[in-house]
Amino acid sequence: MNLLIFSNILLWVVVLIQLAVIFALARQIGILFERVSPVGAMLSDAGPALGDKVPALALPNLNGPGLTLGRAGGRAQLVFFLSTSCPICKALLPALKSIKADEQGWLDVVLASDGREQLHRRLIESEALEAFPYVLSSELGMSFKVSKLPFAVLIDKDGKVAAKGLVNSREQLESLFTASETGIPSYQAAVAGMTS
Repeated sequence: MNLLIFSNILLWVVVLIQLAVIFALARQIGILFERVSPVGAMLSDAGPALGDKVPALALPNLNGPGLTLGRAGGRAQLVFFLSTSCPICKALLPALKSIKADEQGWLDVVLASDGREQLHRRLIESEALEAFPYVLSSELGMSFKVSKLPFAVLIDKDGKVAAKGLVNSREQLESLFTASETGIPSYQAAVAGMTS
């Protein structure tokens, strides 16, 4: 009988210790989440502000007829600024191909850059980018005040800047869509709004 009571007490002690360990681990996970919280596209104050109408620019397209930015006939446009020498830009190309295929009902993905046409034609060929409108215009980058790459701008169906920012990962790229849907321009603005 004493052995039964002893084993029962021992089991309860083990259960209480396990509860304490689970609580401590859950707390640590919360602390880690705060330290390594997800970050959306880094919003830039330069260039057209969110909600501003995109200046109408007739642009040359290396993969077909020219296009006019901001006049997509009721379709949104994602303009992705890249460079032929940017490894992060190249790493995001599969994500852009996926977004182009998945969101083709309402979104046009436009690649944009400047520099020597020959280098961009090589990139188009080596990365199979023939299906994308590919704009080569320094004027476009200057009008959006793009200073770092890769940079993306989401233009809504009315030709207004819905979201923009520096994007270094697929998650940051997709955060532009979230920003457009929620009206919160960036993850940083959302966190600032929660703490103030």
